[in-house]
Amino acid sequence: MKNNLYRALVVREIEEGKFEKSIEEQGMGFLPDHDVIIQVKYAALNYKDALSASGHKGITRNYPHTPGVDACGVVQKDKTGKFKPGDEVICTSYDLGMNTKGAFAELISVPASWVLPLPKGLSLKNAMVIGTAGYTAALALYKMENNGQHPEMGPIMVTGASGGVGSMALAILKKAGYEALASSGKQEAKEYLESIGASEVMDRSAVNDDSGRPLLRSEWAGAIDNVGGNTLVTLLKKCGRNGSVASIGLVDRPDFAMTIYPFILNGVNLLGVDSAETPMKIRTHVWEKLANEWKPDHLDEIAHFVSLEEIPKQMDLILEGKTTGRLVAEI
Repeated sequence: MKNNLYRALVVREIEEGKFEKSIEEQGMGFLPDHDVIIQVKYAALNYKDALSASGHKGITRNYPHTPGVDACGVVQKDKTGKFKPGDEVICTSYDLGMNTKGAFAELISVPASWVLPLPKGLSLKNAMVIGTAGYTAALALYKMENNGQHPEMGPIMVTGASGGVGSMALAILKKAGYEALASSGKQEAKEYLESIGASEVMDRSAVNDDSGRPLLRSEWAGAIDNVGGNTLVTLLKKCGRNGSVASIGLVDRPDFAMTIYPFILNGVNLLGVDSAETPMKIRTHVWEKLANEWKPDHLDEIAHFVSLEEIPKQMDLILEGKTTGRLVAEI
């Protein structure tokens, strides 16, 4: 930053339906007028960011825009007095990077209610490797355990395991004492998935039953699902008695069709996980667990670091399904 200018990735709609991404210098007036200004140190890349940068109006309505739903850094100014200059903080989800200018910039301006102090036990770098992906996976496990899930019940299946959320889910489950199974369409990722916590890696056909049967033999005690559609149906039909299946993504499709038999005969729980608007009390509790007993052991293996200038290319790769693990920009 220099002369009150800062660098940011800016997406512009150059004509209807056509969008371009570039790194620009912007003045402070480009920032929204919110409570807290944060100097961003690290920002994670997510599928939602790539959609925003491609002009997905269901995520971002107005352009020019700076995507990025995950940021961590150092407070420069806070109108409310809740934070002081120099405080290390995390800001993820809410409206950041959607219709509020986001994390792929040297500065962000956000409401104080979105900002979380960096928990002891985490560096800023580690916090952003975890990011929304790790927080979402941890929130899923938190809700599963609140509904009675525990390691002695048996293994947990993770679908879409080679992606950012799936990778974090495997690492967190292992740290929490669970056996984790992984499903992935990328068989070349088998060694990677085993290294971060998977006891077994299956092809995605194992979680895509087409028999039409309402119930199947139990193969896991619970699941964390990134895929949706028939995969979610299969996870529920193969879930053990009183287990929980957490739905956190829809890589395949949002709809699914099934009977109620897994719920009324096996007592299976289907849990929805909304990480964007989690109450701050729960958010703080889950982040404290991520900084301590659930802190993944393999954060360096899960992460790939890039520069601000490399983000546009990486976004294209995300949309093409050609990335593995977590992508983090060093701002």
